[in-house]
Amino acid sequence: MKTEEIKQLFERFESAASEIEGIECWSAREMQILLGYSKWENFEKVIEKAKESCKNAGENIADHFPDIRKMIQAGKGAQQMIDDIALTRYACYLVAQNGDSRKSEIAFAQNYFAVQTRRAEIIEQRLLEYERVKAREKLTQTEKQLSGILFERGVDSKGFAIIRSKGDQALFRLSTQQLKNKFGIPETRPVADFLPTISIKAKDLAAEMTGLNVQTKDLKGHNPIEKEHIDNNTAVRKMLAERGIYPENLPIADDVKKIQRKLDTDDKNVLKDSKKKK
Repeated sequence: MKTEEIKQLFERFESAASEIEGIECWSAREMQILLGYSKWENFEKVIEKAKESCKNAGENIADHFPDIRKMIQAGKGAQQMIDDIALTRYACYLVAQNGDSRKSEIAFAQNYFAVQTRRAEIIEQRLLEYERVKAREKLTQTEKQLSGILFERGVDSKGFAIIRSKGDQALFRLSTQQLKNKFGIPETRPVADFLPTISIKAKDLAAEMTGLNVQTKDLKGHNPIEKEHIDNNTAVRKMLAERGIYPENLPIADDVKKIQRKLDTDDKNVLKDSKKKK
C-alpha cells in the first residue's frame, strides 16, 4: 500500500469518528463505505461475525455495538431515518478482523484500530510489518503444500530440505549456511524469518512455480524436481536483477517472530484501551 493511499485512508477514518456519551465511535453505515462494501446486507454479515467474536471474548455486545438511528438525505431533498450501529474502536477492530482481508481498506483498518496512538506514520510502519508477517505465513503454507506434492512423487523430508537449499543458492547465489553466516542468523532458525518482505515473496513465488510445474510436467524423483526448483529460483532472481535488486545484498530484517509478538500485543491492547475510555 502506497504512502499516499495510507494518508488518504487515515484522513477518511479520522474524519468519520464521533463521540457518543464521551466514547469514540464510528457509524456502521459510514464504516461500510470506508471498508469498501457496496451493499449494507453484505456488511451486516461481517458485523454479525464481529458481534460473535465480541461475545466469545467475554464482552457485552451492547457495549460495543449499540443500535442507533441516523438521519440521511433521501430523494428530492427529503430526509429519512434509518437503522444504524455505533461501533466502538474495539467493535471496528473486530469488524475489520472479520472482513475480506483481500481489500486494502480492510488491511488498513485492521492496523488503524489496533494501535493506541493513531498517527499515519505509525500505521504505515505497522502495515509494512503486517505485510511481512503475512508474507512469511504464506511462504510457510506454500512450502508445506510443495512438500506434500513432492512426497507423493518420491521425495522425502530430507530430500525436500536439500531441494529447498539448492533453490536458495540459485536465488541468493549463496547456500543456506552461507546466508546464515553472512547475516548472523541462529543455526536453529529458518533464513526466511530474517529476510525482508521482497525476498520472502521471491522465495514464495519460486516455490509456487515449482509446485505448479511439478504437477503440470508430471515430474517424479529427486533430480528432475531439484532441477525444476533451481530453474524457477534462477528465473525469479533474473527478474529481480533486471530491476537492480540482488537478494543477497538486501539488509537483514528483524526476526519475524518478534514482529508477530509486537503485532499480537497491539491487538490485545485494543480491548484494554477501549475499556479505559468507557
